[in-house]
Amino acid sequence: VEGKIAMARIAAKEEQEAYDEKKYAEEEKKPYLDFAGPADYGELSFKYPKTWSVFIAEDATNGGDFKAYLNPLQVNPISNKNIDALRVTIRNKDFESVAAEYQKAMDKRDSNLSMETITVQGAVANKYTGTIPGTEFNGYIVIFKIRDKTAILQTDSILFKDDFDKLIETISFNA
Repeated sequence: VEGKIAMARIAAKEEQEAYDEKKYAEEEKKPYLDFAGPADYGELSFKYPKTWSVFIAEDATNGGDFKAYLNPLQVNPISNKNIDALRVTIRNKDFESVAAEYQKAMDKRDSNLSMETITVQGAVANKYTGTIPGTEFNGYIVIFKIRDKTAILQTDSILFKDDFDKLIETISFNA
């Protein structure tokens, strides 16, 4: 009986330590920081964990697409082989064209990509779940219209799902 009690204490202690570690990791992300995209591209903004770093790869000062990458601690070299917590793109392309590209990916026979409609700041958005086109990553993508452009927010791993969902809830932009 004493052996069972000792084992139960050890299990309870390990469970409490895991809970405390997870709680500490969440608290470490606060206060959340503000991300702000270019004003002439709809001024997309959202809140992200303070433990993440940001890299603006393309700022769209001369037109074209805006691209930013966010990752805990540091942003790795940009490629389709490295997992990023968040990829932000504002494409200089209309929503219907971008949605059609994802539809083509969903129509492929071996695709496990699925789509649901959600609302982002009152605007209709498509949320894709599954293997991200052009990669081996299993993650989430949200696309929505900003003026005559399309915003794409993508996380490359299901490990970032909770942070991604919180971030999506904080999005604002100028339509």
